[in-house]
Amino acid sequence: MYDKETIVAISTPPGRGGIGIVRLSGSEAQRIAEPMLRLQHPLAHAQARLGEILDRESGEKLDQAVVTYFAAPRSYTGEDVVEIAAHGAPVILQALVEQALAAGARLAQPGEFTQRAFLSGRIDLTQAEAVRDLIEAQTLYQARVAAQQMEGALSRRIRPIKQQLVDLIVLLEAGIDFAEDDLEVTAKEEILRRLAAVGSALQPVAESFDRGRIIHSGLTLAIVGRVNAGKSSLFNRLLERERAIVTATPGTTRDLVTERVSLGGIPVELIDTAGLRPVGAEGQAGIHNEVEDGQAADEAERIGIAKSREAMAAADMVLLVLDATRAPSPEEAELLAALESRRAIVVVNKIDLLPPASSTVEAPGKFQGALAGSLPTTQPVVPTSALTREGVDALRARMLAMVLGSHGEAETGMLTNLRQAEAVNSALAGLAAAERAAGEDIPHEMLLLDLYEALRGLDSLTGETTADDILNKIFSSFCIGK
Repeated sequence: MYDKETIVAISTPPGRGGIGIVRLSGSEAQRIAEPMLRLQHPLAHAQARLGEILDRESGEKLDQAVVTYFAAPRSYTGEDVVEIAAHGAPVILQALVEQALAAGARLAQPGEFTQRAFLSGRIDLTQAEAVRDLIEAQTLYQARVAAQQMEGALSRRIRPIKQQLVDLIVLLEAGIDFAEDDLEVTAKEEILRRLAAVGSALQPVAESFDRGRIIHSGLTLAIVGRVNAGKSSLFNRLLERERAIVTATPGTTRDLVTERVSLGGIPVELIDTAGLRPVGAEGQAGIHNEVEDGQAADEAERIGIAKSREAMAAADMVLLVLDATRAPSPEEAELLAALESRRAIVVVNKIDLLPPASSTVEAPGKFQGALAGSLPTTQPVVPTSALTREGVDALRARMLAMVLGSHGEAETGMLTNLRQAEAVNSALAGLAAAERAAGEDIPHEMLLLDLYEALRGLDSLTGETTADDILNKIFSSFCIGK
């Protein structure tokens, strides 16, 4: 089908612009394009030609254009490709498309140019997905990561792991096929050693999804804490503008305030939450029952507190803001315990209100625990002053380090979407099953079934064994003309 059909689409975004591009791909691309143009020189591979766009019926000039021709297989799609760059008037671009359709082309489906590049073997599936990631990138860092993926960073990382798995399969298959020739059967210890090598190499790839997902999609960060701890002031400092209303009156924020900011090139949705009021002496159930116990000042605040808990539960990262001038309350200690297993940072705010270090021991009402490093938490603790901006840059650096993990920016070839993660996890599951089979001395014929299952997982990652319905789902999410 793809050899016979030539497709056409506008490849630049909808609307008016200085330049607009119409792209044709297929064996008839050159034949269809040339009658629409008056060229100064004949089309030649990878060379731009200046020409005029002609009206198909009258032959009159419509616009000037720069036309580039790429001959198969040395093009993006692996087919003959013609790209016509004209002025970005929608009426001109649409006229070009209509003339191409009248000459026998078909309107391209969303992502069909990239799909043809994949089907012709020009790129694998991870590179095709990276094309979409690059188009959708919101920051330069996201664009750099997508560009690495487009160059095959993930494929290069998977290839040697896959080869180790194939080598083991070949070894076991040979032992079965040539058993009558007294070929030595592979020892269980050798099989287990090889399985462990493949699994240990593949596990870090699976773990890269946590970071890759955040880099690709961004993350949500909830700022939580007691009323009047300075959450909104800190929110404004991280945004570097006054977005949230800040007053001396406790409980000013009663609804969630959200804004997007770039943290080292990673999109972050900051959420300023309503302050959590401490439970009174009659409240015995702790911070989680404030709303039920009626501790909030009014209905709006009660709803705000409920939303705060929901935001904290759903967030990818949490900043727990403590007031440096107050000792941690039982409710805050409860929050500290709840955040132990989360990606969280404890921010001790208002350090500008603390007396000099020499006199802090004489001020029992002042909070010293966090600054002395004795808070009951293993999470990082960052002292700040939202008023003077002291410590805010250090907080940003700590947040970025927590997102990027121990790899920093050095890791390449990450998993960036759920489909990729499921493919690698399927391969790991096959390896684990094979390891159990080998340990129980199950015949190699059965063990090979698990190994082939692991191989299919890796094949589906790059697209060798991906079903058509999955391919259609992937490429349908692209824009038309891409």
